[in-house]
Formats: sequence, structure tokens, C-alpha cells
Amino acid sequence: MVSSRCKMFVENELTKLGLHCTNVALGEIDVKEEITRDQLIALKTSLDEGGLDLLADKKEILVEKIKIIIVEMFNYADYNPSQLNFSECLKQKLQYDYTYLANLFSQTTGITIEHYIIAHKIESIKSLLSYGELNLNEISYKLNYRSVAHLSNQFKQNTGHTPSFYKAYITKKRAV
Repeated sequence: MVSSRCKMFVENELTKLGLHCTNVALGEIDVKEEITRDQLIALKTSLDEGGLDLLADKKEILVEKIKIIIVEMFNYADYNPSQLNFSECLKQKLQYDYTYLANLFSQTTGITIEHYIIAHKIESIKSLLSYGELNLNEISYKLNYRSVAHLSNQFKQNTGHTPSFYKAYITKKRAV
């Protein structure tokens, strides 16, 4: 979902260029007119200044959609880890063969979809540990780990620290 502030910013920039948008959504802008090269350059410049990226390449757009879907799968309140199958979900939502999506993602980002998912899981673990509302068993279940040991090993492999060390560090940092 696009924030209303971002949406208004994009719509205003398009209007300044004499373009009329029919849709502004995360990762997509639909305009009524053909965009000239000069308009495209001006739009890219103004979006860059506003902290937004303009992706014109269809492959880059598809990779961004993959990222968005993965993040959304983790952020849904009714997330059910036992029914989680990223490859099937990506295949269904994007209507592409998973092997194609995986290869495209790796070529474009330099990492695999699996590594992107792990990185997102690690950030989720950090966030959940910072809130302190869930214990490691609950976090392990919530993020679909086989066990707390698996979560701990993956966390340490990616951060250099155990989840317990990280939680103690965050707690100590807040106390200061």
C-alpha cells in the first residue's frame, strides 16, 4: 500500500509534467498519455529528489514485486507459518514460473530469494526481540523455524551474535 503522502507527491509531480495518472500503487504508476523521454527524465529527477526510485525496466519492477510479496507475507496479522510456501505464493501472485522468478531475482539483486527471505526473517527476529513481547519459542513458531536451535544458528550466522546476546544488548542500550 502506498502512503497517501507518497501518492500525492507522485500525482503532483505527474501533474507538473502535464500527465494525468489513472493509478498510483506501490511499484506502479499508470498514466493516460505516452510519456516522452524528456518527461521521463524530469519525473525520474523529481522522484529521486523526493527519495523515490523510478523503475522503468520490467525485470526490475518484477523483482520489486517479489520483494513486496515476501514482506507482505511476513506482515499479515493472520500469517500462518504451517501454510507458508513462498515459491507457490510468488508463482500464483505473479503468474510466472518460480524458476524464472528465482533466476531473475538472483541476477538482478546478487542474492537468492531464499537469502532475501532469511535476511527479512533476521530483521523480524531483531524487531520481535526488541519489543520483548515474545520468547524465542514463540518467535521461532511465528517465523516458521523448525526449532529454536535453527533460529539461533541462523541468527548467529547472519549477525555474529546469538539472539540472547542481541536481546541483552538492546535491553542494556535502552537502559542508558
